Amino acid sequence: MPRRSPLVIGHRGAPGYRPEHSRSSYDLALEMGVDAVEPDIVVSKDGVLVVRHENEISTTTDVADRPEFAHRRTTKTVDGAALTGWFTEDFTWDELATLRCRERLPNLRPSCASFDDQQPILRLTDVLDLVRQASLEQGREIGVVLEIKHATYFSGIGLDMVPLIVADLRRAGWADGELPLVLEAFESTVLTRLRARGIRGSYVYLIEAAGRPFDMVAAFGKAALTYRATIEPPGLDSLVGVVDGISVDKRLILAPDKRGRMTGPTSVVEDAHARGLRVFTWTCRPENAFLVGEYRIGRAPDAVGEYEAEWDVLRSTGLDGVFVDHADLGVAFFRA
Repeated sequence: MPRRSPLVIGHRGAPGYRPEHSRSSYDLALEMGVDAVEPDIVVSKDGVLVVRHENEISTTTDVADRPEFAHRRTTKTVDGAALTGWFTEDFTWDELATLRCRERLPNLRPSCASFDDQQPILRLTDVLDLVRQASLEQGREIGVVLEIKHATYFSGIGLDMVPLIVADLRRAGWADGELPLVLEAFESTVLTRLRARGIRGSYVYLIEAAGRPFDMVAAFGKAALTYRATIEPPGLDSLVGVVDGISVDKRLILAPDKRGRMTGPTSVVEDAHARGLRVFTWTCRPENAFLVGEYRIGRAPDAVGEYEAEWDVLRSTGLDGVFVDHADLGVAFFRA
């Protein structure tokens, strides 16, 4: 990808304007000039990699309104959390292809919800192909930041994601470094396995603001290292040579206190850079609901706050990449 700093990554396309992970969301992000787009992938019953934020799809598709699928509503434990709804692994791809995308946050983003029920969900190969085509049409390299969801969970039910990812990337021409690819996950083990299979790209470890990675919990229980401990110097030392970078919840940089006042920026970006690790952050959004308290304007969660002030703090740390929901705002601000 172009050596801009930071890279502007369309988070699930441009979900500030269209339902996330829909074709129009990706098309819009690409038209607005992002450096890369970020699809999340889960798995269907028959081993197709599906682009959805989660494998539970009741809030992002019309499945709950489809009487033929009513009997598939169930409760499962995914990464230690009980969830009730409809899950991709209980559907074949042909069945999933009949569903239509819906806005995940309709109360916060009603304009996005106006596009509900118009577009089918996508496969990973669909996104890879449309990014390649956009690169050719626009005469520039556009990347894919591929987020792998719930790999340990899927493996536990007999759906190993690694060979599926390898097959799709090779089939679509994204496995050998011809096109700019970043692979990221909240579980480091799936990244290690993909690297061992020869997939060329950058490997980035996603870091939550709290909790522990589920692959490590499955292996070590409460002895598993927390995400916060991972960004301390000893934790970062352990990542050198394992991954190429980290992608952190922005709260780990801004460090808001209980009143929402920012106490950062913290040293996480500097500490990671000192060890040769790139640093991304997520997610830059302009609405009050997503801003640190001191940058909100009024009380309405959907109102636009002083997002540029918050983003300026993030930019000042020398980040390597930012995930944005509003692609045009991200490109305009971080390229200024």
